[in-house]
Amino acid sequence: MSDPDISVVICVYTEDRWEDILAAVSSVRAQSYPALETLLVVDHNPALLERLTKEYKETAEVRVLANAGPRGLSAGRNTGIAGSYGAVIAFLDDDAVAERDWLRRFAAGYADPRVMAVGGRTVPLWASGRRPAWFPGEFDWVVGCTYRGLPAGRVRVRNVLGGNASFRRTAFDAAGGFATGIGRDGDRRPLGGEETELCIRLTRARPDAVLLIDDRAVIHHRVPEAREHFGYFRTRAYAEGLSKALVARSVGAGKALESERRYTTRVLPAGVARGLRDALLARPGGAGRAGAIVAGVLTAAGGYLVGSVRARRGGAAFSVAGIEGRSDG
Repeated sequence: MSDPDISVVICVYTEDRWEDILAAVSSVRAQSYPALETLLVVDHNPALLERLTKEYKETAEVRVLANAGPRGLSAGRNTGIAGSYGAVIAFLDDDAVAERDWLRRFAAGYADPRVMAVGGRTVPLWASGRRPAWFPGEFDWVVGCTYRGLPAGRVRVRNVLGGNASFRRTAFDAAGGFATGIGRDGDRRPLGGEETELCIRLTRARPDAVLLIDDRAVIHHRVPEAREHFGYFRTRAYAEGLSKALVARSVGAGKALESERRYTTRVLPAGVARGLRDALLARPGGAGRAGAIVAGVLTAAGGYLVGSVRARRGGAAFSVAGIEGRSDG
């Protein structure tokens, strides 16, 4: 099978990340496996749309689009999919930079025609220069990064993680696009889970589909100073519980919580034990990491319970849109 053309979609929403956006685009343009195109999808921000259009008006391989759907990350991604031309669509966060071989690793995964998605490893770039001593690696998903407990190498998974992921175009033909109403919406509550819901829906539509993570497909993700504090940790954990309740409402709790059961019964207890051991050995942050893991689990569980009640009462809504097709704009 020939190497696939890959379109890269970067969803953006605020001028506060201007330098980060430029760095993300530059990292795509420097790939050892060249992207077919880079699409910047602007989420209902006319000033940013105009500024980016001017910035890249002389750069043929970079296109700037307005989010054609409701505000939020899911609709932005769907706009990028519809407007792209590649056989594979890759997604990169607007505050991340990709290593030089990022797309090459993705492309290699698609040599098997059964592979419908390939994700990678996301490494945190802490604003303070180093991981906070209390912050457990098992909860790096809180800051959008790969967390301790995921298997190493190139392995089959239930779902890829949205800020560093790629899908065959035919995956969206089979399953539809990202569900709106589950993921991020600008500066509102830091929800997530839209890529999990999509991946479960995809494997239901295509039972033969293979989804992979290759930890050699690396991006580096900025973690701003505000997200290095326990307040954000707790807020994000609660929001994840709310999101998981929506995913469970869509695809059923069995599949929605399949990976989470292993995580909470094996990975997290081991993390608590490591933290307590480090505390006994007087190593910095050991007790804090153990406590943060316990607090994170309880907070996420509380969010899940609240989200489940809201979903049953009809207080939460989401929808899955079909991808209309490619745009020429």
